[in-house]
Amino acid sequence: MLDVTFSVRDLARTRFALSPLWEVVAGVRVLKHPAEHPLHRPWSTRAHRRLADSGLDWRLLADLVPDPPRLIPAFLAPPPTTSVPDLRLELSVLRATPPELVHSGLDGPRAPRSERIDRLRAEPRRGLAELAELIDAYWEIALAPHWPRIRSLLEGDILHRARLFAEHGADRLLGDLGTDITWDENTLYVGHRHTRGTGHLAGRGLLLVPSVFVWPRVFSLITPNWQPTLRYPPRAVATLWERRTALPDPLAAVLGPTRARLLAELDTPASTTALADRTALTPGAVSQHLTALRNAGLLAAHRTGRYVLYSRTEAAEILLAAAAGGPGRGTSL
Repeated sequence: MLDVTFSVRDLARTRFALSPLWEVVAGVRVLKHPAEHPLHRPWSTRAHRRLADSGLDWRLLADLVPDPPRLIPAFLAPPPTTSVPDLRLELSVLRATPPELVHSGLDGPRAPRSERIDRLRAEPRRGLAELAELIDAYWEIALAPHWPRIRSLLEGDILHRARLFAEHGADRLLGDLGTDITWDENTLYVGHRHTRGTGHLAGRGLLLVPSVFVWPRVFSLITPNWQPTLRYPPRAVATLWERRTALPDPLAAVLGPTRARLLAELDTPASTTALADRTALTPGAVSQHLTALRNAGLLAAHRTGRYVLYSRTEAAEILLAAAAGGPGRGTSL
């Protein structure tokens, strides 16, 4: 158990961010032991096949994501400095990592070990450049095709938690981060299998990063070099790889099958790009249907960074519930 005590200054500096680079790191952990992560089996099966077909040698990346109790070196995925960075920005930060931080990440008693890691340690600047190229290639093969869907789920989680904070305050926000995380007065208790002690925020606040591939665990990073970070599983992660085939027929008869399907897909907020990826429609077509649904009062739009997420309104939820009930079903008096 890791105990993290907050001051007023820490609460004021607590924020959320996404991290494509961290999803690479956490996804490698899933690929190394797919049987331990059945939730992500649809992704890991495809990713393994695509990586094998590409011939990419990703063993250095696998070495740097060791099995517990060894630690993932902190420099491999430093906390993002912006709320919605892209992979290119995060890789530029990785390339610029000072050699002393590389050494500190690879020299501890719980650091990973391999001949490939030894070469990285011996020539950090050259090794980091090669590592960044490897991660970029791995991303294009294993994660880029799925990123719109993943990003949409992560942004939807942040939107949900922003609403919790707005409606109920920091107590509810910090008390709703998962079963392994509890909040009591001014202390966050984080359940870890291999970490014990007290984490000192020292007025830096806490960076909260939702991550699909950490499920069902949480990962934390508390060092003097970066803002303390907690990576936690987002809401509805179990729905990430679902493929819906059944549509509410009564609703499709009224709205049309495309708009009914779009409504059904929005169990969690999603962007136009993510919905186009799920439905095989063009982004332009999706945008037209979303606009019509929004004008009818069935959708709401929320901007997060550069993206707009759409979510169902209460009226849409009532329509879906009524359609699911089927004809002739109603309230008995």
